[in-house]
Amino acid sequence: MTNVPASAEELRAAILARYSDLSKRMQQIGRHILDHPNDFALETLAVIAERSGVQPSAIVRFAQAFGYEGASQMQRLFRDGLISNNAALGYADRVRQLGRAADEGATEPDDLLAEFVEGNVLALNNLLQTTDVADLKAAVDAIADAGAVGVVGFRRSFPVASYLAYSLLQAEKRAFFIDGVGGLARQQLQAIGAGDLLVAVSFHPYSEETVSIVSEAAQRGCRILAISDSLVSPIATPADHVLLVRESEVRKFRSLSASMCLAQALVINYAFEASRRSEAG
Repeated sequence: MTNVPASAEELRAAILARYSDLSKRMQQIGRHILDHPNDFALETLAVIAERSGVQPSAIVRFAQAFGYEGASQMQRLFRDGLISNNAALGYADRVRQLGRAADEGATEPDDLLAEFVEGNVLALNNLLQTTDVADLKAAVDAIADAGAVGVVGFRRSFPVASYLAYSLLQAEKRAFFIDGVGGLARQQLQAIGAGDLLVAVSFHPYSEETVSIVSEAAQRGCRILAISDSLVSPIATPADHVLLVRESEVRKFRSLSASMCLAQALVINYAFEASRRSEAG
């Protein structure tokens, strides 16, 4: 490989560009690097291997495939440009510790409430630390520029998607909620076309219905805004814009607090942007 990525950003871009051509095992490593860059920067190779579900030797081969002599060179890139502050650096470990404490803790109503509150606070703080302002601004502009906005999200993502559709309508944006009632999701998608925007919400394990709608919308020439948990999720890879959310998980239950907070911020920012454009016009 002649052009070896010289920064964490260049390496992320290279992984995204080559992701679909990587083997399944290499994809596991690539996804871990993209989803947990701070962990990758600071943890040992053994810990990274365990968390990504591969052998340490596979991580070395991954590094060599991108032109490095070994994994330590890749890790150095992320150490040199850690993407967030100390609060975010410890997010994954703090969530894991909370999960272990919850498994071993009491089950009184106030104890359970405290556990879920702590988990949600962690997720909300992490959202604030890791959300890229430029990405959020681009997502707001995409909504403002679109003639119409379709919103889709099934299963666990349904509450977030329904809130987005409702709030966009309240903000006087021409919006359509693709809820799939009666098996009519594809027919509902006909309400938007080339030049319009589809906002898709899905988290692991990804809804096949949402993935299918995103694929069809892209083929129809719609722009895609994905709200997901990974840059290489099946709705993020074909998207024009991606907003990432990492929720907490307490007692095997994953929250939606950070996702709903992001949805609120997205719509209110759009409302302000629409008002500014109206005044300027």
